[in-house]
Amino acid sequence: MKQISREKPVLIAGPTASGKSALALDLAARDGRVIVNADALQVYRDWRVLTARPSPAEEAALPHALYGHVGRDEDYSVGTWLRQVAGLLDRPVVIVGGTGLYFSALTEGLAEVPAIPPQVRAEADALRLSGQVDVMRAALDAATAHKTDLLNPARVQRAWEVLRATGRGLSDWQAVGAPPLLPLDQVEALVLCPAVPWLDDRISRRFALMLAAGALDEVRTAMPHWQPDRPWARAIGAPELVAHLRGAMSLEAATVAAILASRQYAKRQRTWFRSRMKDWHPVVPSVVPG
Repeated sequence: MKQISREKPVLIAGPTASGKSALALDLAARDGRVIVNADALQVYRDWRVLTARPSPAEEAALPHALYGHVGRDEDYSVGTWLRQVAGLLDRPVVIVGGTGLYFSALTEGLAEVPAIPPQVRAEADALRLSGQVDVMRAALDAATAHKTDLLNPARVQRAWEVLRATGRGLSDWQAVGAPPLLPLDQVEALVLCPAVPWLDDRISRRFALMLAAGALDEVRTAMPHWQPDRPWARAIGAPELVAHLRGAMSLEAATVAAILASRQYAKRQRTWFRSRMKDWHPVVPSVVPG
């Protein structure tokens, strides 16, 4: 804490369950900062427990922004998020989350890609829903494929849509993007790099705490609106708990599957951070935050 700037904006990235929010709370309390969310699922109003959003007590104690402010049927993108962050930079901030694409847009700039025509979006949706993500993946240009999380169907679809709609790869668009809102030389950029066994254990224990805190009831409330292809439905653990509530698996099996999905997601995050955040300062958590 003593080594972290009191003046610069602070960015905290890290895999799920690595203790990012606890560090952000400490910095906000120390410096009078606003805690700004950089997690693509914590923006959704439907999810608090399942996405480990700050609790009502935490939000009341310190100023938070961009948490739980998006409805399930609203379109929301990294561009939307970036514009909202821009309106918050007149005060000290700590920006915290696990969505690498948000941080890349923030510190490297965001391409002004034309809107995707509805017919292209429908074609891409049909490919993804029919299990043909590999078709879209194979169609990407080499430069875009190198910069895309190829294990993330949503990222692959986005890159394919841009290529299909514009005839230019997403990487090409990004090369001429707008300047960054917060270049790395103007911020304190930290990426948490916990040991894998430490993180795996924390993921397991945290999911048990989520269940105890009402995650199952949260999913039950969302079930009448459930559309697995919508962005809000990608909350880790939600598909597994929906399957349990529909009688397709026991709660024990759903828990095991959700923990596995969370660990796999954390692995993808770590891969992104190693590849795209080489100039960030690595921090190894030594204790599990409370």
